[in-house]
This record gives sequence, C-alpha cells and structure tokens, in this order.
Amino acid sequence: MNKKFKLKKGDDVIVLSGKDKGKKGKIVKMLPKLDKAIVSDINKVKKNQKPDNNQPGGIIEKDMPIHISNLSFFDTSADKPVRIGFKISKDKKIRINKASGKEI
Repeated sequence: MNKKFKLKKGDDVIVLSGKDKGKKGKIVKMLPKLDKAIVSDINKVKKNQKPDNNQPGGIIEKDMPIHISNLSFFDTSADKPVRIGFKISKDKKIRINKASGKEI
C-alpha cells in the first residue's frame, strides 16, 4: 500500500514536539515506510564512526529521522505553521494553505 503525505521533500517545516520544539528546517529526505522525514539541522546526534576506505574515523554529527506527526508546514509569508489541504482544479491536484486558501 502506498502511503501519501501532505509534506514533501524541500518543504519548510517547524517542529511541534520533542527536544527541537520550535526549530525550523527544510525536509531533506522522506522515509515513507517509517512515517518519518529527515530535516536539516533538526534531531542531530553525535555518532562514533570507525575509519573506512573513504572516510576518517571520529565523532560525527548526523541528522536523524523525525516522525511526520511532529512536523508542520511553515508558511514564511504568514510566519506561522499552517495545515495543508488539497484542491482539484482542471484535472490537477494541488496543495493549498487551509488558513488562506492560497496555492503552495
């Protein structure tokens, strides 16, 4: 079964809960099988990495996935988080801002 999300790669989002609550970032990668997304500079952890052929060893910082339910689309023009809806017009499905009705 194909899962469909209202958020997409490249969207500006704000974190609603967790240790990074209130921080904003851009979605780098979606993980639909896990219902998670990787957001830039959100949910960073330090990881000990062994040296490899291509990489040196040491402590690296890595962005970890965060659950979709903890994210909300951030509207930069209104400067607040908004809900997203869909509208079908001329055989085309487009995302809209539920508060203002504008196309995203």
